[in-house]
Amino acid sequence: MMDWIPRLDDTGKPRYLAIADAIAQDIQQGRLGSGDRLPPQRRLAASLGLDFTTVSRAYAEAQSRGLVSSHVGRGTFVTSRSSAAEDPERKRAGDLSMNMPPEPTDPDLVARMQAGLGYVSANLVDLLRYQSPIGAERDRIAASIWLSLRGMVPSMERVAVTPGAHATMSAILSIITRPGDRILCERVTYPGIRNIAARFGVTLIGLEMDEHGITPDALRAAIARHQPKALYLNPTLQNPTTLTIPVERRLALAEVLNATGLTLIEDDAYGFIPAKAPAPLALSAPDMTWHIGGLAKCIGAGLRLAFTIAPSPRCAIRLSQAIRAMSVMPSPLSAALTTQWIEDGTADGIRRFIRAESAARQAIAREALEGFSFDASENAFNVWLTLPEGVGRADVVVKMAGRPLGLIPSDAFTVDGIPEDKLRVSLGGQLSRESLRENLMFLHQALLPSGFLG
Repeated sequence: MMDWIPRLDDTGKPRYLAIADAIAQDIQQGRLGSGDRLPPQRRLAASLGLDFTTVSRAYAEAQSRGLVSSHVGRGTFVTSRSSAAEDPERKRAGDLSMNMPPEPTDPDLVARMQAGLGYVSANLVDLLRYQSPIGAERDRIAASIWLSLRGMVPSMERVAVTPGAHATMSAILSIITRPGDRILCERVTYPGIRNIAARFGVTLIGLEMDEHGITPDALRAAIARHQPKALYLNPTLQNPTTLTIPVERRLALAEVLNATGLTLIEDDAYGFIPAKAPAPLALSAPDMTWHIGGLAKCIGAGLRLAFTIAPSPRCAIRLSQAIRAMSVMPSPLSAALTTQWIEDGTADGIRRFIRAESAARQAIAREALEGFSFDASENAFNVWLTLPEGVGRADVVVKMAGRPLGLIPSDAFTVDGIPEDKLRVSLGGQLSRESLRENLMFLHQALLPSGFLG
């Protein structure tokens, strides 16, 4: 393959990274095969009009990803090719009860994602060892870089790579609560915190919400009445309501937290998706906040990773001890892959894809569900659908049985009081835009009180 010339798109990336990406893409698409010899570095540099150093760095980058191997006197050879057959069982696997992001479909982005596995493969033996409960230093540095996208620049002593938001919340509750304690949250909240609290024998107290989220007055009153150990909030694109707490309300809530000394568990699962999300509450109440930047929604749930900021270095040590006791450590394989994606820009590419695709799917939902009432936000992965009068939650779920559309009744989200006649309708996951439109039109018919066209 001595005549191989990479196609370099004008993406703004450094040329050496663009060449390494082109190698990965051509391996994925079959233009380069295992054992193919790449052109000598000086020849390729001359062909591309680049200096020798740029091509040398590109080959070194490709080697670090496990894509090529270099041999003095012989040249540089392709060492990997994506030839494994797709597993149809894994392709079908997917939990419709979860609020999933849209899955990347852009071939170039998928190729970049797959290229990251080269780095993991090249370091596989090292990554199979037991490692720190809060991540290796390189992974924590990458976490800090990623968190800076949300304006967070904490000291490294407070940063932890943890095994997913769910496990992180479990670890935090094991630190700050005992059976019988109380935690405040929104009246309609993420079901995961309900399950975790129940396992620890902790009672959730749901606070009423207005169009901007929980109110400072309600928070003060609940603190005085219940003496809670913490407040749990999912403040950006809240699951399931899609509500985002605006800046002014965040500042007012942070003022209450700072004045009362109440701990905040800030679940920022969706905060990385919008282009201009409000700053995390942790910036206004850093000493009171456990900030959890989960990666399930902005990169992928299968990584089972979160980037967590503890309120203090001492709290980070306690978190490390809790993670070790409950989960041992985050997966070094997942952490290494994520770090590679952050460093080479792939992670940001995934995030931008999810942002654009979720907006496109919200537009499909607005069209397909026209005439019905629902709460939505441009980059949310779901709509919070209000059922028409006379249409029951269970009836709609039964009518939609077998359809690949995630419908979860309000019962799962309601902490206090009688659940409203609402459904969370998820728009992400494996569904194509066409399939989503088809299934939402099917849902449209199921919502009609007069009947159902099956």
